[in-house]
Amino acid sequence: MDNPFFSFPYRVGIGDINYGGHVSNAAVLTIFQEARLAFLAELGPFSEIEIGGCGLIMPEAHAYYRQEMLHGDQLQIGVRVAALKRSAFTLEYRISRNGEVTAEGTTVLVCFDYQQRKPCRMPLLFRTALETTLRVG
Repeated sequence: MDNPFFSFPYRVGIGDINYGGHVSNAAVLTIFQEARLAFLAELGPFSEIEIGGCGLIMPEAHAYYRQEMLHGDQLQIGVRVAALKRSAFTLEYRISRNGEVTAEGTTVLVCFDYQQRKPCRMPLLFRTALETTLRVG
């Protein structure tokens, strides 16, 4: 994939640390979410609850751990669109410290009408914004 990552800085806080002294599994998903929120705001602005008449819901997430991340580490989180469908898309994440990958992952996000409580077609303005990121690279 050629499209570049959107970059988001993140400093590991004490709340991110588990009993093993490193970043917890749950914290990695939270870090993905923080970066995703910044990515969406940069695109539109959009948010997880408003992408042009509907919001987003996440039915799937994957995380792959490469190195420990510790309290105080300054991380760079990369986010980019990996796949785009009619009502859903996949984001790819890369967490790095000093240029070395510490974790990677993906999330599938589905366009969701929270009033009707069901998936919906992706709004055109939002789709266009996502497609633009695919053509940047």
